[in-house]
Amino acid sequence: MKNPKKQFFKQSESPSEGESRPKRSDDKRSETSRKAKFTDKKSDGDSALKFDSRKPKTEKRGFGKKRPFGTNQEEKDSEKKYYQGRSKGEKPVYGTEKPKRFAEGKPNRGFGKKRTEWQTTEAERPDYNFDAVPSKKKASAEDEFRLNKFIANSGICSRREADELIKKGQITVNGEVVTEMGLKVKRTDRVVYQGKKINPEKPVYILLNKPKDFITTTDDPMERKTVMNLVKNACEERIFPVGRLDRNTTGLLFFTNDGELAAKLSHPSNQVKKIYQVTLDKPLTQNDEIAVREGLTLEDGPAPVDDIQVLSLDRKILGLEIHIGRNRIVRRIFAHLGYEVTALDRVMYAGLDKKDLKRGNYRFLSEKEVIRLKYFI
Repeated sequence: MKNPKKQFFKQSESPSEGESRPKRSDDKRSETSRKAKFTDKKSDGDSALKFDSRKPKTEKRGFGKKRPFGTNQEEKDSEKKYYQGRSKGEKPVYGTEKPKRFAEGKPNRGFGKKRTEWQTTEAERPDYNFDAVPSKKKASAEDEFRLNKFIANSGICSRREADELIKKGQITVNGEVVTEMGLKVKRTDRVVYQGKKINPEKPVYILLNKPKDFITTTDDPMERKTVMNLVKNACEERIFPVGRLDRNTTGLLFFTNDGELAAKLSHPSNQVKKIYQVTLDKPLTQNDEIAVREGLTLEDGPAPVDDIQVLSLDRKILGLEIHIGRNRIVRRIFAHLGYEVTALDRVMYAGLDKKDLKRGNYRFLSEKEVIRLKYFI
């Protein structure tokens, strides 16, 4: 026997003949709701459906950060905010006014390919005046100088070469031939070489960002490219490099005709700071990093390191701070531990850095920088 309950529900659920099945009350797309969105509109005998619930054009639209219809580029620019700067310990400040980052008439050097060439030939040479420095004794006509320094400052040759000229009797002082080593002369004395009076030249201080494939020497008998080719148009005075950089080492190199400052920067007792960026052929281990920081002993003596920092995640790029200046010292430190230096760049020398100085270009030091080198190192 069939279950009467099942039969009852079956009969009640099926619609009778001629009747349509009722719509569910929770049907989101019911006939009434769909019709409510459209209205009939007759125009020229044709009927058309028009959507009458469209949002006005002033509403926001789009994906992500929504923007209103009809916005143009001028409105976008007016709403754009520019970074104005910040003080130490404060949050960045933004404003609608575009900051003037560069002076009028100077191009935006930018970064990468957009960066314009640095015009080294048009670099302005400062006129140094050290008389206003309190710690500097004012020069006078009565001040005395060693003859070899007097000759070297004139740009003829170095001090060592000047000693050879004095020995050979090629220098006259006030009409007399001088062969005495260590003789002191005054500014008012008449010093003559090859029939021409020698005058001490104005000091020159130049900083070069050395590229690869240039050797650090004033003259090369094999006629290879030297660093002097890069600064030959800088001045008429005879200048020379202070210290050395290997042929494949890049970075800062200092030039001057000031023999006193050159000797000061080159002497180990002054401990002039130099910072290098070192690239190795393989990752530096933790133990080797500790060994370099504590100081190694090479074949020519101890090689103390002031600081070492790992700069890359693969531990191949390092920052190394030293004050010793022995030949190829950085490369030999890592070769002692079984590493090969694939790239070496000096990024700081005696407090001078490479800011705004492209590879292969040079600039003149400011008077403030020269004073710091001469009197505060």
